[in-house]
Amino acid sequence: MRAINQTQGTLLCARLSTTRGSLQRMRGLLNRAALEDDEGLLFGAGPIFPLMWMHTFFMRFAIDIVFLDRNNRIIKIDHALAPWRLSSLVLGAAQAIELAAGAAQRAQATLNDKIVIETA
Repeated sequence: MRAINQTQGTLLCARLSTTRGSLQRMRGLLNRAALEDDEGLLFGAGPIFPLMWMHTFFMRFAIDIVFLDRNNRIIKIDHALAPWRLSSLVLGAAQAIELAAGAAQRAQATLNDKIVIETA
């Protein structure tokens, strides 16, 4: 999969993976030593809570986190979130994409941009 910033006409993430099930969602990027510049991981929010937050506990590298509403519009971006930190608490987030630090800025991502998730 890949994530395209339709509003800006840029590629947000060329190699996007998704979490499947609770175990993968909990593990996320924890076992990784790094995240390549073109990689990302897509998380969906739980069905009960209309908010989302992420963490970088036990991680060894900083990441960008792009939070999307249910229309795939960017509602919050946490840039270069360092290890051992909590992200913003985002009301109304339906999905979040974890990216290499700096990826959101390289894709010129801003609030309210429309993100399209394409499957290969």
